[in-house]
Amino acid sequence: MSKLTSKTRNLLVAAAGAGLLLAGATTAQASETTQAQSTQAVEKPTIVLLHGAYADGSSWSGVTSRLQRDGYNVVAPAVPLRGIASDTSYLSGVLATIPGPKVLVGHSYGGALVSELADTAGVKSLVYVAAFIPEAGETLGALNSQFPGSELGPDTTNVISYPGGVDLALKPETAGPILAADIPARQGAVFLAAQRPVAAAAFSEPIQETAPAALPKYAVIPTGDKAIAPAAERFMATRAGAKKIEIDGASHLVAVSQPAAVTDVIERAAR
Repeated sequence: MSKLTSKTRNLLVAAAGAGLLLAGATTAQASETTQAQSTQAVEKPTIVLLHGAYADGSSWSGVTSRLQRDGYNVVAPAVPLRGIASDTSYLSGVLATIPGPKVLVGHSYGGALVSELADTAGVKSLVYVAAFIPEAGETLGALNSQFPGSELGPDTTNVISYPGGVDLALKPETAGPILAADIPARQGAVFLAAQRPVAAAAFSEPIQETAPAALPKYAVIPTGDKAIAPAAERFMATRAGAKKIEIDGASHLVAVSQPAAVTDVIERAAR
């Protein structure tokens, strides 16, 4: 009887030990899963949205709301629009306040700034939306005139001279149909009424940096763009090794008219 009891006791001890080991393994696995989930949440990149000339951060509103809904931190800073070097310097300071990985997204003129800022610590990918993708030494004005198709020019632009320099602003009556053919006319009128002029010298200022070849790049090309010719956008995207996503019939303000499609490309870049 005592022999059986001893054997039973040994079995019970062994079973208890196995149970403790199993509980410890389960706890360790749960801890590892929690840590992995926490790390994944921390490492989800911040999306930095850079608007183009004549615009402000509100031009990204439809994209911003969708990204936030999907759990992304979004920063859409006000670009000063004072020139490539000046704007890059300011935005470098903005990026320095954003920890962790980042995806840089630029619309139109903002694409040049994305390229200039591409070597910032933490940048994991670049997205160009109806944007310039210049190389070092080029100017935006020369790139835009290299291919036919842009309808922006003297007839669509007002020149604002002031003691500090010369700015350009768009004429709503002529620029509206060019920029925003696929959004309601009233919405386009609101955009143009609140436009922010850009320094004229920005379009003749040489680019200093070419975006690193190894960095993943995406280019959204609206086929109805009349501000930057789609042929120019295709050329620049191909040259940069960017994955091209064309949106049929969309205008230059594709982030306004097709925010879901643009958001999809940004989230692809973020993943």
